Amino acid sequence: MKVRSSVFASFILIFEVIGVALFLRGFFPVPLKSSVSSKNKLSDLPAEPLTGSSPNSSRLPQPLFKRVVIMLVDALREDFVFGPNGRMYMPYTRHLVERGSSHSFVAKARPPTVTMPRIKALTTGSIPGFIDVVMNLNSPALLEDNLVWQAKTAGKRMVFYGDDTWVRLFPKHFMEYDGTTSFFVSDYTEVDNNVTRHLDSTLKRDDWDILILHYLGLDHIGHISGPHSSLIQPKLMEMDDILKKIHSALISKEAEGSLPYLLVLCGDHGMSETGSHGGSSELEINTPLVLLSPAFKRKAGMEKPGVVEQVDLTPTLALGLGLPISQNSVGRIIPGVLEETSLRDQLRFLHLNGHQLSCLLKDSMPDYEKEAGFEQFRVAEKAHGSWMKLFLEGNTSEVLTNMGKKVLKQYMEALAAMSTALSKQLGKYDMYSMIAGMVFVFQLLLVLLLAMPEALSGDAAVDLPVLSALLSLPFYLLCLLLASVHVLVCTSAESSCYFCSLSWGLVFAAVAFSSAMFCILVSLATRRLPLGPKIHGKIQQKVAKY
Repeated sequence: MKVRSSVFASFILIFEVIGVALFLRGFFPVPLKSSVSSKNKLSDLPAEPLTGSSPNSSRLPQPLFKRVVIMLVDALREDFVFGPNGRMYMPYTRHLVERGSSHSFVAKARPPTVTMPRIKALTTGSIPGFIDVVMNLNSPALLEDNLVWQAKTAGKRMVFYGDDTWVRLFPKHFMEYDGTTSFFVSDYTEVDNNVTRHLDSTLKRDDWDILILHYLGLDHIGHISGPHSSLIQPKLMEMDDILKKIHSALISKEAEGSLPYLLVLCGDHGMSETGSHGGSSELEINTPLVLLSPAFKRKAGMEKPGVVEQVDLTPTLALGLGLPISQNSVGRIIPGVLEETSLRDQLRFLHLNGHQLSCLLKDSMPDYEKEAGFEQFRVAEKAHGSWMKLFLEGNTSEVLTNMGKKVLKQYMEALAAMSTALSKQLGKYDMYSMIAGMVFVFQLLLVLLLAMPEALSGDAAVDLPVLSALLSLPFYLLCLLLASVHVLVCTSAESSCYFCSLSWGLVFAAVAFSSAMFCILVSLATRRLPLGPKIHGKIQQKVAKY
């Protein structure tokens, strides 16, 4: 079958694009999104569970914190604070970790460990994919439900200084801001001074509720000379002094009877031994998370930091400020933050977090009812309702307390299971679609290379052995084999992939196309071998007889 070179090239190009698209569809998993396009509102929150009568009012616990300061140090590695050099690098911070009213955690950031996806994770509670790395250079406004939008809607006054990625993601959200560019990596001094120069005046004022600081100098030093550079210690000591200044200012403004403050020290990602980031090594994903507040118990000594997911900060801050949790958040509230609140409030906070996760689970997974976490949440919710009934009746016995602690544990287990299930869904690659796309691309590429001499000849035509391929026994055997593989993969996999969701007609067409391309590829290859023309002639004679 003779085909003009232009037609042949167009055919190859079209199917190469399809193959690449199939591969990318598998490599970039579809993000979990709520089916509701609007953002969460306080009025949409569920009522407290109550058994045996009409639902209780949609009572919300009082916010835990009046003011929140988030100090984000770009590329702050976990061992810079909690490691053996922590006392030398950040002495004041380490003292607060060991003896202060604080909670310390190793917060695990999911790859890609790049700034913009990490900011998205911290504000939405979702886990961005590798496609966000491409968007890192030109960050568009974030339209997804997020903590910053919720705070602005609730009337919280926010101030921001630091990496201008925040300004691009959240335009018109801050009442005052000063963005610094992150592209001049040779600058590790002015890029931080531009943030710190605002601190003295801002900390004296009372006209803000949330202050966000994003320091870039440490990351720039890492890119220039790595984590063992002589510049690292002075920069970390500078960050330690800034945290001390903020902490002292917050303590001096603490008023009797008012809600306490919360100071958060965190990193967006870590730093590899070469000073880079973006991958999934332990040094790149492990970041410190230190929460400081007079609302927490004072420590008697150094404790081993717990391990949380970076996205857990989102629901923790949202509920701590009395805001709804972002719709697409897969995080769970950090339990230590609730330690000084009443048992009723603790259960209510966990119920709100569980309700949000269960709604996202419903919208994201067709078989959500089979998930252990969803069933655990329903059981915990019923037990919570029974506890509420006894509580409102005035029961104050030890039995009620023990029952409440049991419900608390049930909620925690349910939240952990639902969060894990949603996180796995977000990070799951569709290997079947990726392999199918790669096979398509490589088959077509080899056919193109083998047919190139004919296509560039004076005839400008390619003789494709389509008929001989379709009438050969290997074609039918390959069709049968690939169809069997498809059935096996799609019936044995725990969750169906994109290729499995296609209609059987499209799947059969893809199987037939791939089988035919393989037979054409073999036939073209035999022509290029020394004995190729003779073998090809014999095959043509046999086909003619039939």
